[in-house]
Amino acid sequence: MSTPPEPADDGQHTEPVPGGVPVKIEEAIAAVTMALICCITFANVVVRYLTNASFAFTEEFTVFLMVVLTLVGSAAAFARNRHIRMTFLTDRLSPPVARKVELLVMLMSALMFALLAWYGWKLFLDDWQYDTTSPGIGIPQWIYTIFLPLLSVVILLRIVGRTIRLLKGQAGREGQEAQL
Repeated sequence: MSTPPEPADDGQHTEPVPGGVPVKIEEAIAAVTMALICCITFANVVVRYLTNASFAFTEEFTVFLMVVLTLVGSAAAFARNRHIRMTFLTDRLSPPVARKVELLVMLMSALMFALLAWYGWKLFLDDWQYDTTSPGIGIPQWIYTIFLPLLSVVILLRIVGRTIRLLKGQAGREGQEAQL
């Protein structure tokens, strides 16, 4: 008898890192966010079709949810080592040099998301202090802006986890799932 063939490695399922934070958290948040976007948009289309009127406030929620979806997806991409990268040059480098370039990329990414978290926090504080309201429905704007620094910190933590694995030599190849 022959043994069944090994399943193909799609690069998305590997052994979890002990003590790591599972990417399933980002996946669940992304799924709920996408479902909300779909439901809100579908309801708006139905109402517009039946009444020739539109729920104007739905655009405000949908844009906010798209930003959340983008940031959560970025965190998952860094955790899985599937973030956007240009590999034309690094594929032609020796492994030690490519690793150093990857470390530089991770450090620059960490700096960018740290700055985004810092300035997002300042934006949140301004919205809180000046009681800024959203243009569409007039709710406090800080309800939206608080997610920018919070999710930027989540991305930053995923980048730090990836950088630590790179320094320890446990980073794996591109597309290999890893935990914080």
